Amino acid sequence: MKSSTSDTAKPVLPKPGQALFLTPAQRSALRARAHALNPVVMLGQAGLTDPVLLEIDAALKAHELIKLKVSGGDRAAREAIQDAICQRLSAAPVQQIGKVLVLYRPR
Repeated sequence: MKSSTSDTAKPVLPKPGQALFLTPAQRSALRARAHALNPVVMLGQAGLTDPVLLEIDAALKAHELIKLKVSGGDRAAREAIQDAICQRLSAAPVQQIGKVLVLYRPR
């Protein structure tokens, strides 16, 4: 009988890539689409960890356009988190309002 550990593969984070670039028209259309969305991932005090990146990656694969809620930190810290996510997952920042970030990555 086979071991169950060999049958199930652990999710692996993609290799760091380059953040996507959106034109102002694309960004505007995505902002309109994101208006009705609720945050699907919330970053807590632990910050941006590998499990959180895996969740964000899975959400982007499933939905393409997502909202994240970042607790604590100042604006510069939230921008740094957004840049790190976009760089690591090859996503594009759409919008940042307060503690809510909107990210896009085409399927």
